[in-house]
Amino acid sequence: MTDHTPGRAVVVAAQLILLFAVAACGRTDTASGTADETAAANENVEAMAREHAEDTAEPSEAAEVEPVREVTAERLAYAEVDDELVYGHFAFPSDMIEPLPAVIMIHEWWGLNDNIRAMAERLAAEGYIVLAVDLFGGKSATDPQTARQMMLRAVENRDSVTSNIQQAHAFVTATAGAPRVASLGWCFGGGWSLNTALLFPTELDAAVIYYGQVTDDEEKLSSLEVPILGLFGSEDRGIKVESVRRFEEVLEQLGKDHEIHIYEGAGHAFANPSGNNFNARYAEDAWNRTLGFLGTHLGAGST
Repeated sequence: MTDHTPGRAVVVAAQLILLFAVAACGRTDTASGTADETAAANENVEAMAREHAEDTAEPSEAAEVEPVREVTAERLAYAEVDDELVYGHFAFPSDMIEPLPAVIMIHEWWGLNDNIRAMAERLAAEGYIVLAVDLFGGKSATDPQTARQMMLRAVENRDSVTSNIQQAHAFVTATAGAPRVASLGWCFGGGWSLNTALLFPTELDAAVIYYGQVTDDEEKLSSLEVPILGLFGSEDRGIKVESVRRFEEVLEQLGKDHEIHIYEGAGHAFANPSGNNFNARYAEDAWNRTLGFLGTHLGAGST
């Protein structure tokens, strides 16, 4: 593909606009998490460490799924956090002419690695702009000990992570021009997909949570107008099924638009091909549900 294609022009223009604007963005004012939130987040870190203790970040052949059509992808600055530019993986269909709906994709506890970049391109091929964000300061882990440290660092700097997500949303809407936006994440990123919906309770158009930390706090969830798709495993020892059921019950009581699927016998990270709990059948079903859900709430994604 040449530099004169419409898609390439969108990326180049987007980066130029951002680089001029990001210095003025600064860090978005955010409210620090409560002591209870911090305690719950730290507990979640330790739960993830136990669940991933024997896992690696190396993808298996199951992760090597080719996008269904040509995609253009770039390493792109989308935010400034703590006086540092933040680079994500920005992908879109190469034949894109007009801005498409966008998905803010949030990595699991390993960080923004090749696995996540491949998933971003696979999703972009379905007809979306995808911004895979980086919440770990440009680092990714290859072993559970390092991943735990990076996740703890993010928990301890919640305001910075929140600012990162807020600027990602501003980037895909104001700079990339996406008419509708969803969030999607796995594990650590699944929890932050829900947090993104809570940050933008009326602006976000959909949120997909793969086995991420959830809440049954009615006050937090009461303002939520974002359709939720939750995908969980019944044998997940980190995100326990009881907490998922409470989350589902509160959403039901509040009359919120939601779909919760609990895969019987599945453990944590059942959709991650590099993990010991990978279940190809459930992963494919979850992906198809994800595509259907995004298609319903963002539009078909066709150019």
